[in-house]
Amino acid sequence: MALEPGESVLDMGCGAGSIAIPLAQAGHPVIAADFSPAMLGTLDAGIEYYGLEGRITPLELAWDDDWDLVGPVAKAVDVAFASRSVTTTNLKGALAKLDRTARRRCAVTMVANSSPRYDLHLMNAIGASVTCSNGFVYAFNILIQMGALPQVTYFESPRRDTFDNLEAGVADFSRMLEHGNEDKVDRLRDYIAQHMIENPHAGEPGSKGVPQGRYMLDHIRKVRWAFITWEPVSAPSS
Repeated sequence: MALEPGESVLDMGCGAGSIAIPLAQAGHPVIAADFSPAMLGTLDAGIEYYGLEGRITPLELAWDDDWDLVGPVAKAVDVAFASRSVTTTNLKGALAKLDRTARRRCAVTMVANSSPRYDLHLMNAIGASVTCSNGFVYAFNILIQMGALPQVTYFESPRRDTFDNLEAGVADFSRMLEHGNEDKVDRLRDYIAQHMIENPHAGEPGSKGVPQGRYMLDHIRKVRWAFITWEPVSAPSS
């Protein structure tokens, strides 16, 4: 996001603060907004734990709320962003809300292939159909229509799914078999049986703090993301 020292930020869809907390620790005043009271409760605990009172301002806010009533005021922060959290049927409205809130820079991170719910490698191997997301393309085009000059870069985040035995793995990965793929369970079981390997980090906390299972697949699941940035085009309120 090319943040300058001390710049203020809006973290829209902040969740439990995985980005807001390190930004605040680095000296940035943060408005951390999320629609979930439970997430904000976890964020509050993190603020207290790290001693960041006064540096992070939690805000219960959804994309579809009227930001003129409950959101940050126009041009309230230097940089406004939403990382993997643009969940709304009104994409244009969401991008416009970020634009109106930022003085210098905006950014969104959106999935650029299949949903993070899916293991694309596994799905292709068992002949299951997968719908890829083109939301980032729509976002880019909307920003062009708004008069912005968006820039896009791509990156991949690795994920490891672990499980304690074959049937546990089948039960976990079966969540991916939807939208006409429900009949692929036997293929899924055969694939996992052939590709499950010992997890050398079994029992250690995973990315979400839960102990890892005994087994994992012999490939790393990768999710591709589009990181879109632009300079705000909306004028300051008079």
